[in-house]
Amino acid sequence: MTKDLSEEEIYEEAKKRVKDKKRFYNHLGAYLVVNAALVLIWALSGGPTDEWSGYGTWTGNKWFLWPLVIWGFFVLINFLQVFVFKSSVWREKTAIDKEVDKIKKGQG
Repeated sequence: MTKDLSEEEIYEEAKKRVKDKKRFYNHLGAYLVVNAALVLIWALSGGPTDEWSGYGTWTGNKWFLWPLVIWGFFVLINFLQVFVFKSSVWREKTAIDKEVDKIKKGQG
């Protein structure tokens, strides 16, 4: 009972995917620029030293790693949403059609 998608539905799905990809690339660009700036700030303000920083954490005096890793995790999640687990109008229609069939069989 799966129906073909109309031209309008195909266009809307394509438009949504392009918008999602554009948003991802903007997110990735911001991530790269901001974190490059943070690494530069770190390097210009003392940067790598052989001294014990006394922080006792895995980053030591490399404080820029915190935003790099945490924000990087969200960039990865965004990538997976856009390119791996993309939703589809066709899948939604198929799921709806399956539910309609179940309801009809239960009543008939």
